[in-house]
This record gives sequence, C-alpha cells and structure tokens, in this order.
Amino acid sequence: MSIKWVFLMRIAIVGVGSIGGILLGSLADSEADLIAVARGNNAEVLSKMGLVLHTPEGSIEVVPPERYITVDSAAQISEQIRGTCDVAIVCGKTVDTPLLAQISKEILAIDGVALTIQNGLGNAEALAHQIGRERVLVGSITHGAMRRSEGEIEWVGRGSIIFGGMGEVIPNQVESLVDYLNEVNLNATWVEDYQRIIWRKLLLNVAINPICAIAGVKNGALLEINSLWLQSVQAMREAAIVARAAGIDLGDINLEDYLQKVVIATAENRCSMLQDVMAGRPTEIDSLCGAVVLNGEAQGVPTPFNAMLHGLVQGIEKSPEFG
Repeated sequence: MSIKWVFLMRIAIVGVGSIGGILLGSLADSEADLIAVARGNNAEVLSKMGLVLHTPEGSIEVVPPERYITVDSAAQISEQIRGTCDVAIVCGKTVDTPLLAQISKEILAIDGVALTIQNGLGNAEALAHQIGRERVLVGSITHGAMRRSEGEIEWVGRGSIIFGGMGEVIPNQVESLVDYLNEVNLNATWVEDYQRIIWRKLLLNVAINPICAIAGVKNGALLEINSLWLQSVQAMREAAIVARAAGIDLGDINLEDYLQKVVIATAENRCSMLQDVMAGRPTEIDSLCGAVVLNGEAQGVPTPFNAMLHGLVQGIEKSPEFG
C-alpha cells in the first residue's frame, strides 16, 4: 500500500482570529504540521500559552503552543518557515488582505496553494496577483465562532467548508486538504464553480453582518424579530439581482431558505462585523455592501438598500470622532 502524501502536509492558518482559531484547533488533532500566523498580543498568547477552544458541544480543548509554530504577521518571515508551506488558509480581515497575501506568497512552497475563506469580494484576486490564479482556492465557511479573548475561541455552531479553484487545473494538494479537513469533522467539499461560492457567501454576509452590527444582536435575533428578518432578506435579494446581472450562476437556490438555515446554525454567534463594531475596529462593510453597490453601478442595477446599510455602518465606524 502506498503512503499518502497527505501525512507530510504543512498547513498555515494565516490570520488566527475566531474562524482561524477553529481551523487551528481542529487541525491540531490531525497529522498536519501547522503554522499559526497572528499579530500583536494574540500572537504572543498563542506562542506562550497556546489556544483554548470552546466547542459547540460544551467541551474545552487546549492546544499547547508546541503543537504549531507561531508567526507574528508584523515580523520578518524566518528561513525556517519561508517557502515551506503546502497550503495557506487565509482567514483574516479583508482590510488586511494585501499583507496576508504577501505573507502567503513568502511562506508557500513553489507549488503551494492559498485558500481564502474571507468575507467579501476581491480577496481571491489579491492572492492571485501575488501567486497566480492557478494556485488560488476560494472558499466559504459556515462554522460560527467568536473570540472570547486573545488565544481563546468559542465555536458556537458547526457548519461546513466548500471551496473551488480559480485555475482550470485542480491543484495536487486539494485531495489531501479535503481529507485533512474532513478527518477533523470540518465537513469540507470541493466544488467546480468558485464564482458561485464567492457570491453565495456574499449574499449571506450582506444579509447577516450589517443588520446584526447595526442592531447589536446575535444572528438568531434575525429570525426572532420580524422587522430585522425582512431587512436581511431585502439586502440579500438586492445582491442576488446584481449577481445575476453580472452573469453569476447562483444555482437553484431559495434565498430565504438558504439564509434561514445558516442563521439557525449560527444563532448564538456574534457575527464578525458586530464583533468589530463592539471592539472599535474597522469593519469589512466596503467589501460587502460596498462591493454590491459598486457592482450594481457597473451593471446598471440600483442598490439603495445595500447603499443605506453601507452608509450606516460607515457612520457607526466614524461615530467616536463625533462623540
């Protein structure tokens, strides 16, 4: 019997926030050699104390810092890491994509691939600019998570990961990567149409993130408060019209059913945009509702609802300046 190449894989989690913490904590139970790319205090805690992961089932898992190599995103990449990774899974914020793409380029082996599971539009293209389209994978993740503190993640709901490639040829690493992710019950699937992945994820993001961030509620409140649900559906429908006008095949999908399924699965989650607002950090609204507006303008499709949400969240971001 031949030895599977999968056992030799080195995987980097580029941006260990809430979602990155789920991946790091889960993959720690696999045979993968792991690299954790974080910044500032979070990188320091991960390197000295390890990662604490609260699972949806209520257990608490502690991953010791010896299980992975921590890289501070602000530091120079060491020769120990440079050019050694088979896969870089990019999880950081869209505003950090230029830095994360550069780091991915530096740490990946010459034939290594990058998988972006970030929110919004433009991330895959930024990675492709650095390493080439044929080495970029594009994914969507519906596992829900919140960061309790530096190095401590609450996994609030299990979901799935779907991803596809920008290039015409499926990279050699894909089969092994799917095996790794499924070995630790992350429910990963390879699909052919990466544009559908990006836009379906965008539809969820514009329906959930800005509404929850403005209202200050967890995802589940969208189903409990009818007025919020109506706003979410409206934002989603508007974005879907833009996608179809741009020639994106969204597939056979009932938008409300799709949204409801994800909201139920992540009911206890504070979405990333709400977490950013609560922490006073910049949000990803420009790459979500802002991207819908820009694409709508390009296609001649009015997007008043997404424009309003875009403006409201921008106002919240800037509100401390006028307090």
